[in-house]
Amino acid sequence: MQSLVARKSVRLLLVLIIVLAGAYFAWTRITAPQGSQKVAFIPASKSCHSANQLKYCVYRATSGTSNDVVYHLHGRNLDEQIWNDDTYWSAMVQAHWQKANMLPPTVVVVSYGPTWLLAPKGKQPDSGLLDDFMARLPEIDGKTGTPRRRLLLGESMGGLNVLVAGLSHPGTFAKIASLCPGVYATSPFASFSAIKDTLARTGGDPKIGFGIWLLARQYVADEAEWQRISPLALIRRANAQYPALYLSNGLYDAYGNFEGTQMLADSAARRGVSVEWHPLYGGHCAIDASSLAQFLAS
Repeated sequence: MQSLVARKSVRLLLVLIIVLAGAYFAWTRITAPQGSQKVAFIPASKSCHSANQLKYCVYRATSGTSNDVVYHLHGRNLDEQIWNDDTYWSAMVQAHWQKANMLPPTVVVVSYGPTWLLAPKGKQPDSGLLDDFMARLPEIDGKTGTPRRRLLLGESMGGLNVLVAGLSHPGTFAKIASLCPGVYATSPFASFSAIKDTLARTGGDPKIGFGIWLLARQYVADEAEWQRISPLALIRRANAQYPALYLSNGLYDAYGNFEGTQMLADSAARRGVSVEWHPLYGGHCAIDASSLAQFLAS
């Protein structure tokens, strides 16, 4: 009799577990996001090309473009196809141009893969992408026509890359728009305690901080090489003839980038560089699309 009761109890428990599991599965399905907010805009025409490791797509507004060319260096885990994505901030920029009847620049989205850093040739095998990018600009000119002005645009990883390129070669570019860039006051070659203190001070996620540490060391061998690409080091030689800067960052950036980007904006302004600094109330890559669109097309 006790054995029968025990078996019934086990069956009831199994039924209860199955019912609860089914209810949980149904709830997660019902409460999961069902779609994405999309931007209404007219996508630009696109032609894509490749040259060894480099891939790039040229985007032209169907209503016409100016003689300026923007080189967009994308964020981590994106690619050269991102510009016309109707769920991405780039669609908001295009929508602003269209609503304001502005003549936009041609946009070239450049990619060396999901993750990359424009470091000059150094001791690390993966270094040298900065030299390659600069050497390929004449080739890209063959697809776009020689521009009146070259502009740089990038977010996150790309935000750091455009600062490295533009501040290393200030005579080549007229403007740099760097959004939520990976700018830190503390070197990736600093002590563990210094990096830990920086993440705590800025609210940076330690897991993300460790990922940034690994990325930097893949392309940069030591402190001396880091100083060749650190925007806070590069800006020390700037003057009023340097490219105009557009910098933005969210206060609650999980990458801990707000502090370094603000320091960069202040340092550039002290050296006479034209700077637009947009501190935003939000997280990583909170972007003011309207002011960005105006900066790129003016």
